[in-house]
Amino acid sequence: MRAAICEELGSLAVKDTAPVEPGPGQVLLTVEAAGVNYVDALFVQGRYQIKPPLPFVPGSEVAGTLPDGTRVLAMCGLGGFASHVAVPAAAAVPLPDKLDAPRAATFTQSYCTALFALRDRAALAAGETVLVLGAGGGVGLAAVQVATALGARVLAVASSEEKRRAALAAGADSAVDAADVKAAARAWSDGGVDLVYDPVGGALADPALRALREGGRYAVIGFASGDIPSLPLNQVLLRNRSIVGVDWGAWSMRHPAEQRALLDELLAMVAEDRLDPVAPRTEPLASAPRVLDDLLNRRVVGKVALLP
Repeated sequence: MRAAICEELGSLAVKDTAPVEPGPGQVLLTVEAAGVNYVDALFVQGRYQIKPPLPFVPGSEVAGTLPDGTRVLAMCGLGGFASHVAVPAAAAVPLPDKLDAPRAATFTQSYCTALFALRDRAALAAGETVLVLGAGGGVGLAAVQVATALGARVLAVASSEEKRRAALAAGADSAVDAADVKAAARAWSDGGVDLVYDPVGGALADPALRALREGGRYAVIGFASGDIPSLPLNQVLLRNRSIVGVDWGAWSMRHPAEQRALLDELLAMVAEDRLDPVAPRTEPLASAPRVLDDLLNRRVVGKVALLP
């Protein structure tokens, strides 16, 4: 089979390798598309808290076909940047007809994180306002769509005109740059937003926190900027705000039945036209090293899927 292999930290080699053999309880998936995530780049750089032994094949979410022809998506942990991957049979989830392989391979992490964060952790209600930071990236675009599907109004923050256009196309009500997040959000929401969705961290965290209305919630998703911010807790206290931690990945592993129900609900929303996942940029498997570098340097609009 063909695979992108990390043989030494910081680099990938795309080459032919021995075919993978399914173990007990596993099925062999012919990969049609593999989603590329920021965490994949961290794995290859050796900067993630989990450090798999070398060599390894990165890639945690895929879409493709089973030997009987069934179209599925799957979370595989590692091994996705390849023409074939073995996954637990229970992890292979049938796809609705409306979801093609590239969109399916970039669906699970971003959209499950969004629904888990917005509804289950931060209790977003219809009619509320959401400030989405990093709204032009894959995680941000999913948050825009899920928040809109839940009946919220969305103000997107993104660093370039291209990314702001993508956020508006995904359903955001308005989009602004990061120059003055607090003032823009307060003006747009008539005094303060109900919820901040932050997968970025860094310098935008403080003004975004100050953009919350009384009783607002700040959902901490991640730190794509590479900078973990220190927030002024007096700003949490003064207006009865809340900071909500969101670790969907760990939760999904501890609660597999609840995670499957969450994913099934999202796939039903796709089938019912309540969600229309954004099509990713597609690249050949050989481009994996360049794509990871683009992700690390925030040059990607939306998401990328590798085609073996």
